[in-house]
Amino acid sequence: MAMSLFFFYSFLCFVFLISECFSSSFDHHLCSPTEASSLLQFKQSFQNMSEEYFSFLCDGASFPKTESWNESRDCCTWYGVTCDLLNGHVISLFQLHHLQTLNLAYNDFNHSSIPHNIGRLTNLRHLNLSDAWFQGKIPTEISYLSNLVSLDLSYFYVYGLELDERTFEIMLHNFTNLELLALSLGDISSPIPVSIHPNSSLFQLHHLHTLNLVNNHFYPSSIPHNIGRLRKLRHLKLSGFDGKIPTDIPYLSNLVSLDLSNGYGLGLDERTFETMLHNFTNLELLSLGDILSAIPVSIHPNSSLFQLHHLHTLSLDYNYLNPSSIPNGIGRLRNLRHLKLSGFGGKIPTEISYLSNLVSLDLSYGYALQLDERTFEAMFQNFTNLEILSLSSVSISSPIPVNISSSSLRYLDLGYTNLLGVLTESLFLLSNLETLKLSGNDLLKGVFPKVHRSNTLLLELDISYTGISGELPHSIGTFSSLKYLNLQQCQFSGSIPDSIGNLTQIRVLDLSNNHFTGNIPSTISILKHLTLLDLSLNSFLGEIPDVFSNLQELRTLHLYHNSFIGSFPASILSLTHLIFLDMSTNSLSGPLPSNQSMLQKLTYVDLSYNSLNGTIPSWVFSLPLLPSLSLQHNRFRGLADELIKTNPTLKELHLSNNQLSGSFPQSLVNLTNLETLGISSNNITIDEGMNITFLSLSSLFLSSCELKDFPHFLRNVKTLVVLDISNNKICGQIPNWFSGMWWDSLQFLNLSHNSLTGHLPQFHYHNLQYLDLKFNSLQVVIGYSCGLVVGTVMWSLMFKYRKPKWFVEFFDGLMPHERRRPKKRAQRRRT
Repeated sequence: MAMSLFFFYSFLCFVFLISECFSSSFDHHLCSPTEASSLLQFKQSFQNMSEEYFSFLCDGASFPKTESWNESRDCCTWYGVTCDLLNGHVISLFQLHHLQTLNLAYNDFNHSSIPHNIGRLTNLRHLNLSDAWFQGKIPTEISYLSNLVSLDLSYFYVYGLELDERTFEIMLHNFTNLELLALSLGDISSPIPVSIHPNSSLFQLHHLHTLNLVNNHFYPSSIPHNIGRLRKLRHLKLSGFDGKIPTDIPYLSNLVSLDLSNGYGLGLDERTFETMLHNFTNLELLSLGDILSAIPVSIHPNSSLFQLHHLHTLSLDYNYLNPSSIPNGIGRLRNLRHLKLSGFGGKIPTEISYLSNLVSLDLSYGYALQLDERTFEAMFQNFTNLEILSLSSVSISSPIPVNISSSSLRYLDLGYTNLLGVLTESLFLLSNLETLKLSGNDLLKGVFPKVHRSNTLLLELDISYTGISGELPHSIGTFSSLKYLNLQQCQFSGSIPDSIGNLTQIRVLDLSNNHFTGNIPSTISILKHLTLLDLSLNSFLGEIPDVFSNLQELRTLHLYHNSFIGSFPASILSLTHLIFLDMSTNSLSGPLPSNQSMLQKLTYVDLSYNSLNGTIPSWVFSLPLLPSLSLQHNRFRGLADELIKTNPTLKELHLSNNQLSGSFPQSLVNLTNLETLGISSNNITIDEGMNITFLSLSSLFLSSCELKDFPHFLRNVKTLVVLDISNNKICGQIPNWFSGMWWDSLQFLNLSHNSLTGHLPQFHYHNLQYLDLKFNSLQVVIGYSCGLVVGTVMWSLMFKYRKPKWFVEFFDGLMPHERRRPKKRAQRRRT
C-alpha cells in the first residue's frame, strides 16, 4: 500500500505537472540511475488513455506524456521532468511548496481517490483535476487551499466523486479569491444531496466570473435563488437543472456566455426570457437546448434575441417554441459562427443563408423541417467559412448542388434527407473534408465515382442505405486516411478491389447486404487496425483467407449469409479482442480447430447452417463471457472426450440438426446454468440413470432424437417454459411423475409423433398455452380447460383430416422454435 501511494504521489509530480514543468537538455547525464528506474516503473504501472480519446477531447493537442521516457536518454531530458541543475535530483510533489498551478486533466488515475495531502499545497492558485478518473470522497483538506483562484473538478464519468455539504460549504467559505468554479457533468454525488441555501457562501464569492454546476446532484435541483447576486459572473453554465428560472437571473448583466441546456424540467416563461435577452447585451454564447418549458415560449421577429450583436454561438435545439419553426429574424445575427437548431419544423427561412460567418450549422433531426433547393444551394455559395454542416433528417428532396467548393468544410451530414440525383465526384474533391454522411437516401442513385484526385484527409465515409450501385472502383484505395467506411445495404456488385488494402488506417469496414461476389482479397490482411469487418449478406465465394492473425484489434467479424467454402480459418483463434463472431449460413466444412483458443472476450458466436463436421472441441464451450452458442444445422458427430469445465456464463446452447449419436453427451453435464438447450434432430438417447442437473433450464428441444422414455432429469427442473420431445420413440402411458410436476411456468408442451397410449392424465400446468399430442394413441377425456380441450380434440381431427388453415395460422404464432437464420431476402428489408 505504501509503495502504491509512493508511486501515485511521485507520478503526480513527475509526469503531469505539464503546465509548470519544462524539460531541460544537458550534454552529460545528470539524472540519478535510481530515480530514472523509479520513473520507468511509474510509466509501466500507469494506464494512459488512448490517442483517440485524447484527440476527441483535446482536438488532437494531447499525446502520451511518457513517450520520450526510455533508458537511451537522460531522464532529465524526458518530457515533463525537471531536474536540479546542481545535483540532478528530480523534485518530489509535496516538497513543491511554491507550486501555484497543478493541472492533471485528462489522465487516468484508475479510480484512485484524491490524496488528502493535496491540502499541503497551500500556495496553489489553480487546480484542475477534470476528467482525471478520480473516485471517492473529495477530501476536506482541499478546503485548506485558500489561495485558489480556479478549481475545476468537472467531467467525472461513471463512478464520480462524493461531495458532502460540510466540505462544500467550507470550500466556498475559504476560497474567497475564487474566480472559476467547475463541478460539472458526472455523478458528483453523496448519500445526502448537497443543498445550496440562499445564505450559502457561494453568493459571497464576489470575484467569481465563471460558474459551472452541470448535471450535479443538488437538492433541490432547481437553480438556486440569489444567483443574481453574483454580479461579476461572465460565464454561467447550469445544465441539467429543473424548476423555475429565478427572476433575478436577468441581473447578471455582465454575462458573456449562458448555458441552461438539458433542463428537462426547467420552467422558462416568456417574460423572464425576454428580460434576460434585453439585459444580456454582451452575450456571445447562448445555449438553451432541450428545455422542456411547461409554457411554450415565442420568439417574435422583434425579439431582443436579434439585438444580441455580439452573439457568436446560439443553440435552441429541441425546445417547445411556439411556433416550432425557425424564427424569422435569424438572418440578422450576422456575427453568428455556431448555430444549432435541431428538432425544428416548418420551412427553413431563406435569410439563414445571410449568416456568412457561420463555421458550424446543425439543423439535424428536423423531421418536419423543409429545405428548398434554392436555399440549399445558397448555403454552399455564402457559407465560405463553414466547417460543419449537419442537415440529417431534414427534407431536402433535391440533388446535391454541383457548385460545392467550400475549401473549409470538414464535416458534412446529409443523411436521410431524401436526396435525389447521383453521387458526384465534387464531394470527394473538398480538400479539408473529414466526414461525409449520405446514408438513408435510397433515391440517391448512380455508381461510386472514380475519383482521380481524392481527398486524403477523409476519415469517415457513410453512404449506407442508398441506391448507389455498380462496382467499387479501384480508386477507393486512394482514401488512405479513412478510418470508417460504411457501404451497408446499397446495390454494389462485383469483387472487392485489391486496393482496399491501401486503407491502412481503417477501423470499421462494413460492406454488408450488397451483391459483392468473388473472393475476399488477401490484401485485407494489411488492415491491422480493423475493429469491425462486416461482409455479411453478400455472394462471396471461395475459401476465407487465413489472414486474421494480422488483425489483432478486430472485435467484430460478420461473414454470415455468403457462399464461403473450405475450413474454419485457424487464425481466428488468435484474435484476443474478438467479441462478435458470426459465420453462419455458408458452406464451411471440415472440423473446427482443436488448438488452444485465445478468444477470451467473445460474447456472441454463430456458426450455424454450415457443413462443419468432426468433434466439437472443448474450448468452444469454455469461452468465459459467452452467453449463447449456435452450432445447429452442421454435421458434427461428437463432442470432445474431456469433461467441459463449469461455465456459469453459457445460458443457451444450440446443437440441433447435427449427426450426434449415442447417449446424451456426458461432457455437457457441467453446464449447469443452461437455460436453453437445443439438441433436436440428432441420434441421441438419454439413459435413466444419467446424472444431469440443469436446474435453471427453461427451454428444452429434444425432438426427432432416439428417446424411448421421458427424460428423468426433468424431475429436478422447476422453471421449464418450453418442452419439445416430439417425434421420438416414447411409448406407453405418460408417467405419473411427469403429469404430476407442478410446472407453473410451462407454456408450451409438444409430445406429438410418439407412441403414447392410455388416458390423457390431469396436468398441473396452469399457464399452459399450447399442447400438441397429435399422432399418438391417447384416449381423450373431455374435462380440461378450454385451451386444453382445443389442443387434444384437434389432435383427433388432424389425425384423420388435413390440418385446417386457420388452426395452422393460429398456433404457428404460439409455437416457439429454436433460433433460426432468417431468409436472405428478409434480411434485405430496410430498417
